[in-house]
This record gives sequence, structure tokens and C-alpha cells, in this order.
Amino acid sequence: MSANGLSYYADPANYEDHSEQEVKYTTCYMCACRCGVKVHLEGGKLRYLQGNPDHPVNEGVLCGKGSAGIMKQYSRAKLRAPLLRKPGTERGAGEFQEISWDEAMQMLTERLDKIRSTDSRKLAFFTGRDQMQALTGLWAAQFGTPNFAAHGGFCSVNMAAAGLYTMGTSFWEFGTPDWDRTKYLLMWGVAEDHDSNPIKIGLEKVKRHGAKFVAINPVRTGYAAIADEWVGIRPGTDGMLAMAMIHVLLDRELFDWEYLVRYTNAPNLILDNPGHEDHGLFYRQRFPDEPPEGPRDGSKMGGIPMVWDQHVNGLARQDQPDTAPALFGEFTGPNGEHLKTVMSLMAERYLDEAYSPEAAAPITGIPAETIERLALEMAHVAFRESIEIDCEWTDWAGRKQDKFIGRPVSMHAMRGISAHSNGFHTCRAIHFVQMLLGTIDVPGGFRSKPPFPRPVPPRSAPAGGGIQTAMRPDTPLEGVPLGFPQSPDDLLHDEDGKPLRIDKAYTWEAPLALHGLMHMVISNAYNEDPYPIDTFMTFMANMAWNSSMNTLGVQEMLTAQHDDGEYRIPFVVVADAFHSEMVNFADLVLPDTTYFERHDCISMLDRPISEPDAVADAIRYPVIEPDRDVRPFQEVLVDLAGRLKLPAFTDEEGNPKFDGYQDFIVNYEKSPGVGFLAGWRGEEGDQHLLGKPNPDQWDRYIENQSFFHHPLPENLRFYKGWNRDYLDWASERFICSSEPIIMQFYSEPLQTFRLAGEGVSSGPKPEDPADRERLRTYCDPLPFWYRPLEQQRVSAEEYPFFALTQRPMIMYHSWDSQNVWQRQVLPYNFLYMNRGRAAGLGIPDEGWAWVESHNGRIRVQVKHMEGTHPDTVWTWNAVGKQKGTWGLNEDAPEANHGFIMNHLISELLPEKVGERPITNSDPVTGQAAWFDLRVRITPASEEGIWPEPSAVQPLAGQSEAPEVLRYTSRAQGGEE
Repeated sequence: MSANGLSYYADPANYEDHSEQEVKYTTCYMCACRCGVKVHLEGGKLRYLQGNPDHPVNEGVLCGKGSAGIMKQYSRAKLRAPLLRKPGTERGAGEFQEISWDEAMQMLTERLDKIRSTDSRKLAFFTGRDQMQALTGLWAAQFGTPNFAAHGGFCSVNMAAAGLYTMGTSFWEFGTPDWDRTKYLLMWGVAEDHDSNPIKIGLEKVKRHGAKFVAINPVRTGYAAIADEWVGIRPGTDGMLAMAMIHVLLDRELFDWEYLVRYTNAPNLILDNPGHEDHGLFYRQRFPDEPPEGPRDGSKMGGIPMVWDQHVNGLARQDQPDTAPALFGEFTGPNGEHLKTVMSLMAERYLDEAYSPEAAAPITGIPAETIERLALEMAHVAFRESIEIDCEWTDWAGRKQDKFIGRPVSMHAMRGISAHSNGFHTCRAIHFVQMLLGTIDVPGGFRSKPPFPRPVPPRSAPAGGGIQTAMRPDTPLEGVPLGFPQSPDDLLHDEDGKPLRIDKAYTWEAPLALHGLMHMVISNAYNEDPYPIDTFMTFMANMAWNSSMNTLGVQEMLTAQHDDGEYRIPFVVVADAFHSEMVNFADLVLPDTTYFERHDCISMLDRPISEPDAVADAIRYPVIEPDRDVRPFQEVLVDLAGRLKLPAFTDEEGNPKFDGYQDFIVNYEKSPGVGFLAGWRGEEGDQHLLGKPNPDQWDRYIENQSFFHHPLPENLRFYKGWNRDYLDWASERFICSSEPIIMQFYSEPLQTFRLAGEGVSSGPKPEDPADRERLRTYCDPLPFWYRPLEQQRVSAEEYPFFALTQRPMIMYHSWDSQNVWQRQVLPYNFLYMNRGRAAGLGIPDEGWAWVESHNGRIRVQVKHMEGTHPDTVWTWNAVGKQKGTWGLNEDAPEANHGFIMNHLISELLPEKVGERPITNSDPVTGQAAWFDLRVRITPASEEGIWPEPSAVQPLAGQSEAPEVLRYTSRAQGGEE
């Protein structure tokens, strides 16, 4: 052996002895990618992790987050047993006593049973990034509470709503750029934590193929750092940039005429009848053969939308293949109606000088010539560098085609767009650019993943829509808690106009709140507005820290009491695997497993791992046994459902139908032959996607490395919303209809809400002037740009900086703050600031500064950088922690040097005289407006973070942390 020992390690056998190791396969849970993981075990313990080279998502790649999953298993922060707040102690003090699971389940069952038999709304059940909303949503609906949602309301609902109400799919997990064929890629507001392995694999392809990659982001980190062009935009102005691009495309007539006529509602006729209840609606006529499930635009309005046929110079049905619809024009109907095409209305709006590049430049901070150049570059690639794939396919009208035509321009967008109160219209405008260029679901463009696209708008309204007084005792909801309103008739108000949901979703304040308003639950429950609740149950949502605006205020709300000493929120149940800040505010703690210790289903009914060319789903199963008294929350829910006798989970005698979660996943059918897992169905396991339950289904997945992958034939891979063969195939499995999915430039549902705000609708109308104004202004059927709501009420002179957070590539949400490997990379955070602006304020590199908003004040350490917009400051989210949590030592840098921006943000808009408190959210969807924050920054003479929240008590029985943790090779002595 040489002096430095290198020759010893030249032989891999000396580095790691594999002879006593075994390999199992599961699905990663360190972010939303859901990559395949190859787990190496030794002596029943995790030894190391690798990416699964056979897995369709990551193709063998495993990022730093995924590799660090092993340290989640060995975390000191793991909860070890059910906990009950000690009698006589204050909520938030962290004084718990361990109880048995029998005691915990009995206590919870009795409480929930009483709620369900009296007023099911008194249960508020809100979950975090659980990746199993199909189960949690079903459970809530069966319980009968409308008060259910997952984290999407403070994360991605603008993305989902804008996409699903426009084109039947969306950014995020429902679609992806065609990485193999695209020649021009724009990424809008994409941080590096989400979907990271597929994006990194895709970007490598983009760079290798010589495609141009443009990153639109106020900050140049992560993916933007390798972009061919970085467009450092002002936060919250992306919509103006997209609409200026639309201006250029329309002005130069650079759009795909045939694509717009065949696949969008651009030629549809709109009634121009101001002051009347049909103003701005599609001009429709009724026909005997109208499809029973509604017209082909996906809405529930009666009649077929009409177009102006240039062959006959008269009206014609939109859904007939032999028409030649006029794309532009004003026409007169048979009874003198004044009609305009959707495309004409778009031209009137976006050709206005208010949306020109010259007008957009001072708003976005991007030169007009750059805006124009980007639009022209995209058009050049779309129309001069188009691609063709020879393949016979049949369109929705039965027309045989011999090729797929591709416009190789693609886009991707995430929370930088979504987390603004103008994000819904911004995201729709980005889709408009793609639709004008004909790049949706084509080779080289943005492509949908099965089970998307779906009808536009989706056809399931939220359960309880219309005027109701209350939910019925001991009765499931008649539908799903989270649905898709098409008109004011679908909103959730009681007969007095009060919201039926505690978060006020699906009301005049947030009509298309598809994911709920999770950030408002604690505040509304504290204020008993619109009513008091009894129990707040949450899973994997750190609502006492980084998942809440106004963090210290929310902690006070969780501990607030009435004059009689009873808590304003009577009972709090927290399910989590780790000692997060939220755990200390629980009355009952249900300890979850890690993802290595449980069964999970990444389902087609939820957020699957499909790709555009294949249907795919996956599982997790226990690769190791828990060493604690913990249970998977999925098992807890199925158990509770049986105890509470929820109908979908019990037989006619009230006995449980399912022997736990595994049995439920195998045997529950949403419809005949359609279940949670798509692979190896049928009694013999020889059917895929559709078939009877297979008792050995879990085993088949485990044998196939824990995933199912079903490639689509080539003729089904493109133009999915208008491809007859795909629509017929998908209608039996994923979607409710085989009718073509017509993309909607003009959103008729939004116009119905605007008519209600104008007071001309014959249906429900709001009474509050604030609601009427919001509906009139923001429920516009065509996107428009406006300053974010909070910024309309905060002085830009007094608060000159935009303040943002983003998540680093090595972490995701707050899950990894305790992870010893990831902590070495990022143990605390700075406030990052443009070097020139910081120097101008007299703040040196690594100097300290006060950051103030209209809602609060923090002291932080500043780090200079070049790659940030001069008016923008930002930091990494969820790095700062509260002392005593997450198994961290008292001197942990996360708790002593790290900080969170949430102290500066309010869940409510700044007050306006005479107006009720209104949520700081997108006025259409209720999306939490995290990124609308404006601040002022001044040098601080003192050092150290402020405020310093009081330390919480570490959990009893928590192990002592070693001074040094070694997890190394066998040759170096192994684990200590």
C-alpha cells in the first residue's frame, strides 16, 4: 500500500464489500420528481442509494437530495411514538406524554365521530405535499367535510387553474417540454428544487442539440446560470412580458392560422351586448344531436358555440369539420345580434399600444428591442424550423393525416409565476404565446402527460355548489371537495351568503380556488370567520413556520384562548414523521414513517410519473422495518375510515371493506376496472390500465422495480386533445369524454363571474361592493396585466425592493433542514442583494441590514451578487429554523444564523377603509401571494438575526447528537 493509501482503493472490492448486501427498489420522496431508487441494504439497514437506471423518470440519475435520503432515515428528528399534550400544559410548550396507538385512535375516532354526526364542517383537514391527494380527498368527501385541501393553494394553484381552464393540461407535473426535439426553450420563474432530475436531464439534451435556452427570472442561479440568455425581469411583471410578445406576434401576423381554427376557440363568436346577462358569452344555438355530456367546449352551457363560415358567409357550428371559420371579423346574427370572433377581441386588446414592447419595457425592466427580438426568434423557430414526424393518425373530425407537424418552441414555468396575485392571468398569457405559435402537444413543443389533457373547463364542480345551509350529518359529500366551477352557480355559499368552507375557497373572494386557501385556514379559524371549527387536522404541513405567512402571528393564533380559557382552535392534530415547528402546537401527534418504511402509491388518479410518450405510475414499499412505534398516515386514514364507518370504506353492515392501505389500493375502484394502480390488473394480472383488481398487484410492482411503464403507440403520442385514436383510448381510462378538447383563449366561465360582479346576471350575485369590484376587474375572460394587489396598496417609494424566496437545489420544502448531509452544503442563509445597490446603501458584503415591510421587520446578513435584478433581494426558503426543533443542537446555525422571510408577509392585504379583511391572494384562484412582498433595506449597526423566536423544548427521549457524524466506507471504519 502506498503512503497515501490510493493503491488500496484502486481495487473496488477494498472500498466496499458487497457480499452481505441486498438490493431493493423504491421511489424517492426527497422532492416531487419521484425518481426510481436502488436501495443497498446491509444487516437490515440502509447502506447507500443509487439511481435506478431502468426507471423512466430519472434514468439512473440521483441528485444530491435523493442521495441524502439515507440521512432522513437516520435523522434525530424522527418522531418515535404517538404524543398527547400533557394535561395542564400550554399548547406550544412542547410538553407531551407518549400514548399508545390504541389510545390515540380511540380518542380521535370519538372526536371525529361526534363532529360527523353533528356538523362535519367542524373538521378542517388540510395536508401538505403528501403526493396522495386522491386518498385524502376521498377520505374528506366520505367524512362529509368541505374543509379539505392540500398544499397547492399556497404553491401552484395559479399554474393548475390557468392551464386546466385554458388547454386542459398545465405546467408543473401535468406536462413537459419535448426535450428531445425542442429548438427554443423559455423557462419562466423556475427554481432548481422542483422536478430537478428530469429538468437537468432535459437541459443536457437541449444544450447538446444546440437549442437556445432562455431563462426569465429575477435571479440567475441554478438552471438560469447555464442559460444561453438570462432575462433578469422585475418580479411580478412576467405577464406584461408575455402580453408584449403576443402584441408582436399579432402585429406581424406570426401565428398558426390553421392550428388556431382547428384546435382553439379563436374563431368562436362572442355576443357584444353590454349591460345584459348574455354579454361576452359565446353565441350558441341548440341542435338535436348536441352531445349529452355538453358541448365540445367542455362547458355546461346549453347549445353549440357558433362560428362564421366563410364558405356560406353565414353561421355554422364550431364542431363541424367542413366549415371554414373566419378568424377575424364582426358579424350580425339572425336577430340582429352583434357578434365578434375571439381573435378579434384578442387583437383589440393586445394590439393596443398599452401592450407594446415600448410600454412593457419600463414595467418589466427589459428593453423593448429585447422583447421584440425574443418574440421574433420564437416565431422564426416555430415556422422556419418546423419539424415533421411521418406517422398516420386521425384527427377528431375523422380526417386522415400522414404526419405530425411540430413547432419546436417549448416553455416551462413554476412558482416564480404562480406565487403572485396576478399569476393566474400571467400563466394564461404564457400559454397564449404557445397556442398562437401552435406549440401545444406537438413535436418539439410543450407536451401533455397522461391522464392529461382533460376537457376545458373540467366538468366536475366542487361538492355542495349552489346555495346550501350546511353539510348533512353522517353523510358523504355528493362529489369531491375540490372541483372546477363553471359559473357562480357552483360556488359554496349558504343561504345567507356566508362561505361554506373555513378557508373561503369557491366564494366571490376566490371563485376558482381549485386547491383551497390553506394559508388562510388558521387565521380564519382563529377569527371564527365564517364559523368556528372544532378540530384542525394536518399532515406534513409546517403551518407554524415556513408554510405560513405572518409566522409569529400564526403561532399566536394557534395558542390564543377565549376568555373562558378554551382555545379558539379547540383541537389540533398533527401527523408528521419529524419534529417540525408545527408539532409543538399539536394536542395530538400521530408519528408517520419515513418513505423507506411504508407502502405508497404514486397513482394515475393523483399525480403520476407519466411522460408524454408513456403512461407510468409507481409504488413505495417497506425496504426496512421501523424501529419506532410509528404508522404510515395512509394506514391511519384507512383505519379511521373503517372506525367511522365511511361508506366507501365499509360494507352494508358497517364492517371495514379493506384490510389496511395495501388492500384498499388493490381493491378500491373509482369506476369499473379503474383503480389506484394501473399496472398488472385483472384477476390474473395480465391486463394494464383497465381491469379487475389483482390480489398480487403489489408483488408485480415490486418484481418490476416498483414502477409500471406503458409506452404509447406513436400515433397516440401527439395532438392528444384532437387525436381521435388517443381520445377514444383515453376516454375509457382517464377522461370523461372522447370529444375533442378545444383550447380556450376566451374563458366563458370567467365572464359569467364578471357578469355577476356587474349585477346583470340572473344567477347569484355578490352583495359586498368589494366583491363586485374584484369580479368586474379580475374575472376577465382574456388575460390582462395588473400590478399585484399588495403592491397596489404599498408605496413603492417607501418600500423600493422586491423580496423573494426560492428553494436551493439540495433541499425541497422544509423537509431537509435536519438532514446532516445537506446541512453541510447550506447550514444558514444570507439575504442576496445586487452588489451595486447594496454598496449604494452602505451595506458591505456580509454586512448586516434591517429589512422592513408593511407587516414586520427582520435583521439579516447580506451577501452581494451580480446575478440578481437591481430592485430584487432574495434568500433561500426554509433554512432558518426555530430552536429546539428538527433534532438540531442548541447552537445549530440554522436556528442561530438562519432566518425566514415569512415574518414580513401578511396573509391579509393592507387594510382599506370601509373594506372587510381580504386575503393576500390571487383574486381568481386564491393562490397565496408569497412573492408580492416589497421591502426597504437599511444598514444595521448590530449583528445577529432578529427576531429570535423563543426556543421550544426538544422532544423527550431524543438521542444525543454526536460531535462528528461519520458515514464512510468499510475501509475507513464505517458508521459512528
